[in-house]
Amino acid sequence: MPELPEVEALALDLRGRLTGRAITKVHVAAFSALKTFDPRLAAIEGTLVDDVRRHGKFLDIEASGLHLVFHLARAGWVRWRDEVPSIPPKPSNKSPLAVRVVLDEADGLTPGLDVTEAGTRKSLAMYLVRDPQDVEGIRRLGPDPLDDAFTREVLAGILESEGRKQIKGVLRHQGTIAGIGNAYSDEILHAARMSPFKPANSLTDEELATLFAAIKDTIGAAVDRSRGLAASELKAEKKSNLAVHGRTGLACPVCGDTVREVSFADSSLQYCPTCQTGGKPLADRRMSKLLK
Repeated sequence: MPELPEVEALALDLRGRLTGRAITKVHVAAFSALKTFDPRLAAIEGTLVDDVRRHGKFLDIEASGLHLVFHLARAGWVRWRDEVPSIPPKPSNKSPLAVRVVLDEADGLTPGLDVTEAGTRKSLAMYLVRDPQDVEGIRRLGPDPLDDAFTREVLAGILESEGRKQIKGVLRHQGTIAGIGNAYSDEILHAARMSPFKPANSLTDEELATLFAAIKDTIGAAVDRSRGLAASELKAEKKSNLAVHGRTGLACPVCGDTVREVSFADSSLQYCPTCQTGGKPLADRRMSKLLK
């Protein structure tokens, strides 16, 4: 799933490619992706792109006062094409293509963006709005960990208000802290040497300082590594720098212990027992139910 660092890098890459260019057409190949009806999608045709920015994990293409906003969900991605096909895409359940954004011709080519979503579970969303705050998911976002306003005191207030909720869930809830998902919450907790099941309001002052530093350092380093990369390079960059997420059964790069996994209904988390839980494996609740 694209998270804050990847979407930040996508916004930077697309800003350089799109700013000042005209959007000539937006083709919707997966009708379930379009979540708005006013303004009509045709309203963005002929507009000039002014900026591309990020709100949490939302990608926002601003064009002549309108905002074409994408949430890439779990399996979405954006692919730049130097030339798009002249024939509009046909709706198909078998094709990963969800949306195609066509730009004005340049140097004899008609470039554009293909917004795709892999798999059968279709959650990718596109909104055309006059203000990003018209998108409920953006309006409800928590503070952004890259903002200077996200301080240790702000984090302390969040954790206290969340009570006994598990710290893993608090970190990845977008209404609590914007932009952190399943992968980077695993990485942050590993860097902080903290159990994903630790209650949010149970941290000591020292643990709070450690967690705050882990959030800033982990997200900041990922953004720095991703900055300047093309969209086609971002997935590989992310994967190559993960310490525990997606590395079940492999050695922890810090202590050498085996990375473990806890599975849920539709997701999983990874952690290192030695680094995070005092050497004790966490119960895999899904597997425990199967054994009963």
